[in-house]
Amino acid sequence: MKTNLANLMSIVAEEERKFASYGYELKNHAYNTSAQELNGTITVIEDYKADFEKEFEEYKNTQEKIKKMKATLYEKNNTFKLPDGRTIQEAIVDNTNLRKMKNLYKYLLEQKNTKNRITEVNNSYFECKNVNFDATKIKEEYDALEKKIQDTDFEISKLNSIEFDLDI
Repeated sequence: MKTNLANLMSIVAEEERKFASYGYELKNHAYNTSAQELNGTITVIEDYKADFEKEFEEYKNTQEKIKKMKATLYEKNNTFKLPDGRTIQEAIVDNTNLRKMKNLYKYLLEQKNTKNRITEVNNSYFECKNVNFDATKIKEEYDALEKKIQDTDFEISKLNSIEFDLDI
C-alpha cells in the first residue's frame, strides 16, 4: 500500500481508537450470565464466549498492526531529513523546545512596571518593580522564534507528504 507520513499518522490514530474499543468490548464480554434455580437448573441469559474470542483476536491483531505502523512511522521520522540536515524527529524536538521558549518570551513581553503603595503603622512608601530587560530585543527574538518554528513546520509538512510503500 502506498501512503505518506501524514496519512499513516491518521491510520494509526484510527487503529488506536479501534484498539481501545476492542478493549472496552472485551471487558464487557468477559463474563457470561446465567440463572441457576434452587433445583440446579441453569438457564443461560447472556453468552458472550464467541464474541469474546472474536474480539480478543481482533484486539491482538490490531495491536500488532499498530506496532508495525508505528515502527514505520518512527523509522521514517528518523530517516527523512530536512534541508538543514535534521531528521523529522530532531526537528520535532527542536520545535517543542522553541515553543517553550516562545511561551516564556510571550510572558516576559506581557510584564509591565508596577508601583504599589505600602502603608504600615508609622510608615508609607511605594514599592516599585521595573522590568529589567529590553522588551524590543525580546520581541525581536520572539518573532525570530516564530518564523523558525513556522519554517520548520513547513519543511516537516513537505516531508510528511512523501509517499512510500507500507506493508501491513
